[in-house]
Amino acid sequence: MAFLSDAVSRVKPSPTIAMTGRARDLAASGRDVISLSAGEPDFDTPEHIRDAAKAAIDAGHTRYTAVDGIPELKQAIREKFARENGLDYAVAEITVGTGGKQVLYNALMATLNPGDEVVIPAPYWVSYPDMVLLAGGAPIVVQCAMAQGYKLAPEQLEAAITPRTKWVMLNSPSNPTGAVYTAEELGALAEVLARHPHVWVMTDDIYEHLTFDGLTFATFPAVAPALNDRTLIVNGVSKAYAMTGWRIGYGAGPATLIRAMGVLQSQSTSNPNSIAQHAAVAALNGPQDYIAESRAVFERRRNLVVAGLNQCEGIDCPVPQGAFYVYPSIAGLIGKTSAAGTRITDDEAFANALLEETGVAVVFGAAFGLGPHFRISYATSDAQLEDAVARIRGFCGGCR
Repeated sequence: MAFLSDAVSRVKPSPTIAMTGRARDLAASGRDVISLSAGEPDFDTPEHIRDAAKAAIDAGHTRYTAVDGIPELKQAIREKFARENGLDYAVAEITVGTGGKQVLYNALMATLNPGDEVVIPAPYWVSYPDMVLLAGGAPIVVQCAMAQGYKLAPEQLEAAITPRTKWVMLNSPSNPTGAVYTAEELGALAEVLARHPHVWVMTDDIYEHLTFDGLTFATFPAVAPALNDRTLIVNGVSKAYAMTGWRIGYGAGPATLIRAMGVLQSQSTSNPNSIAQHAAVAALNGPQDYIAESRAVFERRRNLVVAGLNQCEGIDCPVPQGAFYVYPSIAGLIGKTSAAGTRITDDEAFANALLEETGVAVVFGAAFGLGPHFRISYATSDAQLEDAVARIRGFCGGCR
């Protein structure tokens, strides 16, 4: 329609949300559907956090708050960074948004001018390039193959940087691959960035607490403190505490950037939900045993799914070290035809055929910038995962 903006025409709806919606519609029509497309823990929010929200309502904490977070939450975030990451931020260097997604978006909107470039390693979270486009920037996608662990190499970063580069976006553990950067790998990227003082770093650490096999999480600001004056760290409570619907994310970075992001937020959503903010204080300050318990469940599910998928003809599934996703290759299925007659021309055709023929919903790899792959979220019950893997195995076995 002619009255819609050019910015809207540059972006597309989220493929993960679209696939989840298709699965929901099929289920509503009576189909037996297993949806593995949504990136959301299937556990309840811990009881002490829910109790804190109820107490906040009873205490009358239902009015407007400071635009970018109540003082109690900012202090809890400061203490979290000091306790868990060895990072020391001032209150003026902390911002709270309506989910980590808003924090990312605010930073891009506050800093990008038309034509500014943002280096985005692929596979990437589906929203990164579109948020850059909405902010008037140019996403520079660097493909990081399965053979390199889906991680950006220093030489790739060096080659991608130009005089127009404003940001490089890092996500570890990764959505969609589960790849985790080690401190050494982040240090090698920091050496490149040290030579390019005009480039800032945005590190999305939302899956920080979901690392497996005893792997220690490393965040870029702790590894490269010399670059902290141009680094924004983004995190939130959604994945670690099963609080996706509460919509609380936070960021930490240079005060000048944080102030600009606050100005932007003041003219968009204003403050995050007041009750959810008090619940987030309880999440960060309260008992942390839930995190280890949920991590153990996810690691067990990861092992189940990886083992099962690697028994499927044409699928090669590496073992991710974090988050709750697997990102297998379907190179061995390209060009084949499913039992129902669908030609597997690419990963989107695979995902569509899998949903129609077996009722299993996954997200195709092209949505994340790298095919031929697909993403499974294993944030669901063992029984559903076992059923889904069996259906996928049958589907692949029927391809000729």
